[in-house]
This record gives sequence, structure tokens and C-alpha cells, in this order.
Amino acid sequence: MSVGFTAIAMEHARMSTFDNPFDPQRRLNRSGCSCGRHATQPEHDAQAQLALQCAALESEQERYRGVVASAVIRAMFPRDNARRAFLKSVGATTALAALSQLFPLKTATDAFAQGGALEKKDLKVGFIPITCATPIIMAHPMGFYSKHGLNVEVIKTAGWAVIRDKTLNKEYDAAHMLSPMPLAITLGAGSNPIPYTMPAVENINGQAITLSIKHKDKNDPKQWKGFKFAVPFDYSMHNYLLRYYVAEHGLDPDTDIQIRAVPPPEMVANLRADNIDGYLGPDPFNQRAVYDGVGFIHILSKQLWDGHPCCAFAASKEFIATMPNTYAALLKSIIDATAFAHKPENRKQIAAAIAPANYLNQPETVLEQILTGTYADGLGSIKRDPNRIDFDPFPWQSFAIWILTQMKRWGQIKGDVDYKAVAEQVYLATDAAKLMKEVGLTPPASSSKTFKVMGKEFDPAKPDEYVRSFAIKRA
Repeated sequence: MSVGFTAIAMEHARMSTFDNPFDPQRRLNRSGCSCGRHATQPEHDAQAQLALQCAALESEQERYRGVVASAVIRAMFPRDNARRAFLKSVGATTALAALSQLFPLKTATDAFAQGGALEKKDLKVGFIPITCATPIIMAHPMGFYSKHGLNVEVIKTAGWAVIRDKTLNKEYDAAHMLSPMPLAITLGAGSNPIPYTMPAVENINGQAITLSIKHKDKNDPKQWKGFKFAVPFDYSMHNYLLRYYVAEHGLDPDTDIQIRAVPPPEMVANLRADNIDGYLGPDPFNQRAVYDGVGFIHILSKQLWDGHPCCAFAASKEFIATMPNTYAALLKSIIDATAFAHKPENRKQIAAAIAPANYLNQPETVLEQILTGTYADGLGSIKRDPNRIDFDPFPWQSFAIWILTQMKRWGQIKGDVDYKAVAEQVYLATDAAKLMKEVGLTPPASSSKTFKVMGKEFDPAKPDEYVRSFAIKRA
């Protein structure tokens, strides 16, 4: 099985993947309800009392049969209106029977599901105990790894530098990483350069700026001069978004405030001990600060950039090249876990699965508030945002380019940067788009897109111009 296939396989977690290609009333795109099993959101809401049925996963064989059938029917009818007209005229049962006569669906399904022989079954995957790692973590207690013939030990790790070093030293076969880390490792920023890949984004959104409760009257960032902030790692979206946010409010993040790297599990304790004034960190530690009464949520990161990447599933090019079938099985496991995690009605069940001490070691109520998006902000209000954290794996290369502009902006990388080339080397969107078509999915029209960060549009075709546009920068 090719490396490219595993990259695109992660795209199956998008809910349109589970659409029925033989339903003439259904469009084969990303519209529909939040769980992907109803034609409209109102239809989903009307059946909310049947959430467990709606959330139930199909068997592996049924899922793969649907993907293969979807690929064939879409190839036969590339225009949606033609497919729908055909199915209305002959019916789904007749269409499926005819298709089975023309194409060996069972054989293709078996081949798709089985892949090649696994080069290695016993794997070690490192993770940091944060909700961003939900699919990687939940795949262990909920059986997604074992379904694909793998015995995966998910290892809780203290901090990102340790994750990086253990992965580079091959103590871990793969790891949960911050989305900028594969770029930094490839470029040799903070370590020796080693070619790394990021075939999938692990989650989008899922961060917040949390301040000490003693600063509850200081919601204006202009009042933060002299504050001490924590971020998980120098090469993190947390660092770049915090810097971006305070700079947009006129503060120089290198002179007006202090930013230090603190492992996420230590953030609440440091806030309680008054070692820091706040942090831009991952959950569950924003909500845990509220739960413990030591902090409040100033702003969710999605309010700065809705849909921003956070964490990623990453592996070395060597691992992918030498164990392609094992890597494919690993990614298939995370496909299933991501698909399950994307459905809002599954979030409470997931919270229970990942709460124990060997995983996140958090109260279930803390995790439920994060995953469901109904949460206390620490200032007496209950907020509702179902997309506080979400799981969307497509590795947009424009994400990589934006991250590189911030590394350049703050002096982490020097000299000329071939933004496009680095993005294509590390974020495997091009292979993903190519192979999406082969398995019947509709890829994005491009591997890059424009988006806005705090209202300012980012054009990935003009990264140098973007860096020059900022008044506060090191570059």
C-alpha cells in the first residue's frame, strides 16, 4: 500500500466519506448534518434521542464496501445530477446488483481492507496528555488499533522536546506532534535536520488563552505589559497565535511580555503558584484551570483563526518507506478513531474513555465540557461552541506556509525560505488529493487556500509580502 494512500485514508474521517452513493436524494459532498448520517441538520436533531444508534460505527467490512462502491459509482457518474437521475429511475437495489455484475466489489473491498502483510505489529506511539491527541489516545482503549492487527502502546510523554527526541532516536515509531514540529525538524530549527512528514492534521481549534483569576478585570491585552505567559513549545501554534494576538494589540512579545515553554500538564500548577500570569495552551488545561478555580478563559483560539491546525500525527520518512503496510494500518486505525471523534454525539463516550490516569488523568466533566463545547468560562458564564475543538485531517499546505511565515517573522529561521517547496515536502496534501480521487472522494480543488487570522487575509502565494506587512517582527 502506498504512502500516498495512507495520507488520503485519513480523509475518510470527513463525514461525506460515509455518505451512501446509492441514495438518489443525497449529495456526495460535505453538506448534511453534523454526524454525516442525515441529509440535513434538522433531520439529525429530530432523531437526537437515537444518538447512540446514529453514532454506532458500521463494521469494518461495511465501511470499506461503501468506500469501494462509492469510488465506482462516482467514476461512472462524475456528475451528481446524472447519478441521482439514474438511481431514481432504476432504484438502489437494481443499481447495486448491476454494479456487482460489472465490477468485483467483494474482491476489491477485501483488497482495500486487508492491505499488505504488516512488517511490524508491536508499535510505540508517543503522546502528550491533551485533548488534541484524542484520536491517537482513544484508538487504544476503544479497540481501533487492534481491529487492524496492531498492538500499539500509547505512551504518555512529559513534553514536546521529549516527544521530538524519542521519535528522532527511534524509541517511538510515530508520535503525536504539534503541527509546526515536522517543519522545524525538517529545516533543522532547534534540532539537526531530518526529513519528516505530516500526513494528517490531528485536530483543529482546541486552544485558548487562559489568565489567572486575579486578572479577571484585565481583558484588554494592552493591560498585559510585563505579564509572564507559558506556551507548550517554541515551535507551536500556541506560541505563534499568542505572539500574533498580542502584537495585533500593540505589544512586542519579545520585550513587552515574557513567553516561556512549559509542558502542558504543568501549566495549571504554575498558574496556581503565581509563576505565570496566563498561557495560550491546549485543552484540557484551560478548562482544568476553570475547574480548579485558578483561572478563566479569556478567548478561544478559534476566535483568532477558526479552523486553525493544532496537533498532528507525524512519522519519519524512514518509517514510512521501510514499513509502508504497518504505517497504512496505523493510519487506518486513526481514520476510524477520527471519524468517531468527529461526531458530536460520541463525545461523552470518548471523554469517559480517555479520562483515566494512564491517558489524560482528568475529571470526565472537564473533558465533556471541552468535547461537547458547553463549558464554564471561569467568570460565571456558560458558553456554547460545538466547534471549540474538532477533528479534520486534511493537511492544507497553506497551513504550513503560514506557520513558516511566523517562524520567519520571529527569527526562528533565517535567510531565504522556499515556502512552497518545504510545505509540499512535509504536508502531504498533493498525494492526498491524487489518491482521494482513486478511492472515490472529492478532494479540495487546491492544496492551499486563503484564510483570515484576526481579520487579516493570508494569501499563501505571497508569504514574503505577508511577513513584511507586520509592524512588529524580528525578520
